[in-house]
Amino acid sequence: MSRPDVREPAAPTPSDPGPAAPGRRRTTARAGISAATRREQARLGALLVAPAVVVMAVFLVFPMLNAIYYVFVDFDGLDPNPPWVGLANFAEMFGDPDVWAAFGNNLVWIVGGTVAPLVLGLGLALLLWGVRRGSAVYRVAFFLPYVLPPVAVGVVWGWIYAPTRGWLNGVLEAVGLDGLTRGWLGDPSTALYAVLATAVWTAVGFVFVIILSALRNVDVDQVDAALLDGANWWQRLRYVVLPQIMPVFLMVAAITLIGGFAVFDLIFVMTGGGPAGASDVLGTLAYSNAFQLSRISYGTTLALAITVLAVPFAIWLDRLQSRLARERIGA
Repeated sequence: MSRPDVREPAAPTPSDPGPAAPGRRRTTARAGISAATRREQARLGALLVAPAVVVMAVFLVFPMLNAIYYVFVDFDGLDPNPPWVGLANFAEMFGDPDVWAAFGNNLVWIVGGTVAPLVLGLGLALLLWGVRRGSAVYRVAFFLPYVLPPVAVGVVWGWIYAPTRGWLNGVLEAVGLDGLTRGWLGDPSTALYAVLATAVWTAVGFVFVIILSALRNVDVDQVDAALLDGANWWQRLRYVVLPQIMPVFLMVAAITLIGGFAVFDLIFVMTGGGPAGASDVLGTLAYSNAFQLSRISYGTTLALAITVLAVPFAIWLDRLQSRLARERIGA
């Protein structure tokens, strides 16, 4: 009986990849599907983002470009072809003593309106850190002033500061401090600080709620270990608690700091910048020039100056917060 002719299969050549494995076929198929749908996903993403882009262009980009144009002309709100004045508005701004007085008030507001809410809010958060029963009531009670309309807050505190029937003067008289009573909003030496106290009252609750939420994530074991090592309350706060909540703390500081540059509503409602400009800030000065004196270009220049002053601080605090957050994640 003759042997059947059996041929051994030829070895695959380098140019012949051989049959594809099942796993490779599935990977290739998935890659092909992803490549085919990538353009559809990009079109869908552009479609979803388009409304936000349009809103930003209409309410942010276009007004900003329009404001940049106005600072180089002398526009009174009526002339369709305002004359070109170049840098005259900037020159007037730097030489205007009212601007420097308002800027000084802004600095007072930035320092006092940032430090006071941070210190008071942090202190309240630390006091109520370990409180579990009724903590929601405390959060709502302290946060409520922050969500009230600023106009309503200004009107109510205007009643409190009233010289004859105000609650503050009534309390001072009741405790025998008649010499301290005064027209708080009508006295140039106290008007700005009276409004600032109102702003601090509204901002403390916001700082308190945010920092209290951050304290919930603090590693209590590290605090207890520091206590066993003999660290006092200040050392535990500085070296254990604050480093863990620093990104959140800086975020709150950035919000309150920027609010110091852009302050307008409370001062406008309570004093209008008076008396005799004693409580004027750059925001109220820009408003009065633009809408009361019909100096649109000069008011726009002051408003643009507020933006130029606030943006660098916001960028610096944002980068510092991001760096600290990355260091904490890396640790």
